[in-house]
Amino acid sequence: MIQKTPVLPVAVSCGEPAGIGPELIEAAWQEIGQDVPFFWVGDPAHLPGSVPHAVLDDPRDALQACATGLPILPMPFNGPRVAGQAQPRHAKGVIASIESGVDLVMHGLASALCTLPIHKQALAEGANFRFPGHTEFLAHLAGADEVVMMLASEQLRVVPATIHIAISEVPDALTEELLEKRIRITTTALKEQFGIATPRIAVAGLNPHAGEGGRMGHEDATLIAPVLDRLRAEGLNLSGPLPADTMFHARARGNYDVAICMYHDQALIPIKTLDFDRGVNVTLGLPFIRTSPDHGTAFDIAGKGLANPTSTVEALKLAHHLAQNGSNEA
Repeated sequence: MIQKTPVLPVAVSCGEPAGIGPELIEAAWQEIGQDVPFFWVGDPAHLPGSVPHAVLDDPRDALQACATGLPILPMPFNGPRVAGQAQPRHAKGVIASIESGVDLVMHGLASALCTLPIHKQALAEGANFRFPGHTEFLAHLAGADEVVMMLASEQLRVVPATIHIAISEVPDALTEELLEKRIRITTTALKEQFGIATPRIAVAGLNPHAGEGGRMGHEDATLIAPVLDRLRAEGLNLSGPLPADTMFHARARGNYDVAICMYHDQALIPIKTLDFDRGVNVTLGLPFIRTSPDHGTAFDIAGKGLANPTSTVEALKLAHHLAQNGSNEA
């Protein structure tokens, strides 16, 4: 008989207080608080106060508290929130919220971590934050050697092999070792977190028409194809290198569980076109589940009641779902 062990709540780091994060988390509780247990780590004074709050002493109490209000694990900050205006004096609190979330999930007091958007300039100015972003900081805290960014929605999952670099730098950055690591980490995560026993992975080519036999570039044949051949010999279910312009229509998407793309826009344009509001950032390769809404701090609309909570809601739902995948016992 299969039994489900109780799933712990999802920890949510507060992100940049001056952005739309405080509005999003209240709206998310209003929409799914009865179904997806989570708690927010931050300063209660930074929240709009449009929904009831439930201040916690123990994060595990969030399972019951979710029914009555937004569960909050309080963390006082240095001063009030000013919507739309990032304040470096809040940087240490933002970082502490992330560190607390990681500590809680790694010590079994939360099932997963969902991170709200940060503002890297404010963190650098206020706390000498030297990491390129959230993902690298989380990898540092968790002691992970290599992590992979996935964007996921109900219609599509994509992994960019290279991320925030210029297009001109992609051919040099794209190596056999890098591509193999991306594929292996993605395969493991699809098995262990997404519950897909034999993941089907489609791999895009770098050049138009996947190089068209070398007439439009050589990397597809000389770099990508050998990696795929080696991994297929180990039993991985890989297709490619495929022409990227024919990978993302509805019939093609039915043939794979994730698409691994060679650069940022090759991966993100399809998913944002198909499902802009529901895309979720998932970090693969960490020793815990981490999701995040796929947008930034949106200072221009902060405090104006215009923030769309859909991506945050989807990030919380996915974190909870992935945690449930790992909680079944025979």
